[in-house]
Amino acid sequence: MLLVAAMLIFFYHFPRASGNDYLLLLFPLAAWWGSRLLGFRGMRAWYLDARPGWPRLLALGLTLAIAAKFAAVAIGTQRGVYTLAWPDAGAASALVATLAWLLFSTFVASTAEDILTRGLVLRAFPRLGLHWGVVLLSSGLYVLNHVHRLHKGPAEWVMLFCFGLAYAAALYRSRSLWAAVGLHWGWNLANGLLDTFARADVAQPALAPWYSSAAHLVLLACALVPMGFRPRCRTCAWPAGTLRSARPGADDAGPSPAAARSAPRPPR
Repeated sequence: MLLVAAMLIFFYHFPRASGNDYLLLLFPLAAWWGSRLLGFRGMRAWYLDARPGWPRLLALGLTLAIAAKFAAVAIGTQRGVYTLAWPDAGAASALVATLAWLLFSTFVASTAEDILTRGLVLRAFPRLGLHWGVVLLSSGLYVLNHVHRLHKGPAEWVMLFCFGLAYAAALYRSRSLWAAVGLHWGWNLANGLLDTFARADVAQPALAPWYSSAAHLVLLACALVPMGFRPRCRTCAWPAGTLRSARPGADDAGPSPAAARSAPRPPR
């Protein structure tokens, strides 16, 4: 587990350190390989597999986060926190290409960070996943993962922690990382859309983080609503005792056949 964690940390932070963000495209491959090393098929080690209901969770999170971002900007614009400028529309082909790149790039970046600060945390500390401690731990690590932004002060720390609470709570409630990815992706996508098509600027930097914090507290409340991110199938849930050990397959359909054959049999 330590080797896999170190590998994920490296492939997430190396692109920024090297100045080449395109290298982040290697992270999904590293995450897939790390999942296989732990004995799981695909991305199942990070709770990112094709369980029943995953498209609904992704779409729900995406819709809620985009709506929350636009609402925060709309309210902030009325109060002078943000300014919006609407540039002239370019060629349709350029707009389509820009939108396609935004969809892809924000999805990869959001999913990579969700695997690192949420899926990995839950896999590494399965007992903690039985209660809300995993949400707090994941949120704290999410703040530390943005070390390059911590110099902005306490308002930024609170904002990042609220981000982490909403995303980690979505994972905790749904038992699937797809819910967290939907929220995270939707927020980042909305940021990209505003920056590209509306030229949104922050007029009051001291107040802007609190609007984002408030928006994510609303998303946190949505994640806690029973009709929202609650799993619909028994195989998606973690009833008492399902995370009793860090053994691969303890909370899903099981490890890959090779890992199952090599795993020692429990004493009778």
